[in-house]
Amino acid sequence: MKLIENPQYLENLRRLHREFPDWKRLDGRTVFLSGASGMIGSFLVDAVMLRNEELPPASQIKIIGVGRDRSAAERRFARWLNTPAFLFLEHDVSAPMGDVPPADFWIHAASTTHPLAYAREPVNTVLANVLGGQHLLELAARETGSRFLLLSSVEIYGENRGDTEYFDEKYAGYLDCNTLRAGYPEAKRTSETLCQAYIEQCGVDAVILRLPRCYGPTMRMSDSKAAAQFIKKAAAGEDIVLKSEGNQLYSYAHVYDAVSGVLWAACRGVCGEAYNLGDKRSDVTLKELAGIAARHAGVAVVFDLPGSVEKKGYSTASKALLNAAKLRALGWSAHYGIEDGVCETIDILSSLD
Repeated sequence: MKLIENPQYLENLRRLHREFPDWKRLDGRTVFLSGASGMIGSFLVDAVMLRNEELPPASQIKIIGVGRDRSAAERRFARWLNTPAFLFLEHDVSAPMGDVPPADFWIHAASTTHPLAYAREPVNTVLANVLGGQHLLELAARETGSRFLLLSSVEIYGENRGDTEYFDEKYAGYLDCNTLRAGYPEAKRTSETLCQAYIEQCGVDAVILRLPRCYGPTMRMSDSKAAAQFIKKAAAGEDIVLKSEGNQLYSYAHVYDAVSGVLWAACRGVCGEAYNLGDKRSDVTLKELAGIAARHAGVAVVFDLPGSVEKKGYSTASKALLNAAKLRALGWSAHYGIEDGVCETIDILSSLD
């Protein structure tokens, strides 16, 4: 079974159709989406395109999706490739875009997002965020009335200084910039600052959404994040490997809730503001997360040391919890707690070819 054929996944998409109240603000508009084949981008594409099937052509939302691998996109989006409302562009966003169709919304979701990629592609990790953001901001600056949305990360907060339980949007923790692993959070920080520069100098309408660690059925099989590894092992019926004592305490979000937040921020966010996304029901330690996945799959949790390359990409943060009160004030709320989300994700992935 393919993901787009899975009944639970389709219900996720249709629930978003029912629960997000502002689709009318998007109907008939064009969304330019970098990172279209990624975990969050692909869920958003599926949700929009499935909804388009119920709309007349004039009301459909057009997606211009950008990614580095056309063959992968053709496999992932086979159902949508020949529809008028979907256009895929093979391009590395760290290079200038050239001529692209106009858009109403510019969403920058392209980035490496897991430890092995940080270690193996450190240059691209920085450039996809910083230059990719700059290239999309340039395009947004040319389109009067358009909106730019940057997908940022909990990692911009750095280390918790020990003076707060939850990060609000004004918090600033320690981050050692002179390390390989700093490429991802420093690039996100720079991308956020670029948004402020383009707002001030070019009049761009830009909003920032800071995501926690995300998981869900649209995860790539190459994803080396701990949550992804736990879920993939559980879906395969294999013991889960925990490569630390597991005491790190983080916020997590199911991809459904992340994409819901993308829509809320794009439609209701205030220009220049940053919004955290998170929910206390999904604040758990790595050990607790591994246990949830193991119990659901009937497997064990075993301990092992990470490889040297993978370890280079690990975050050193031991506690990173997000206060999402500001996003909730816009009307957003999370659907999934961590246990429901992880267990459903395992069920979906275990059904796929």
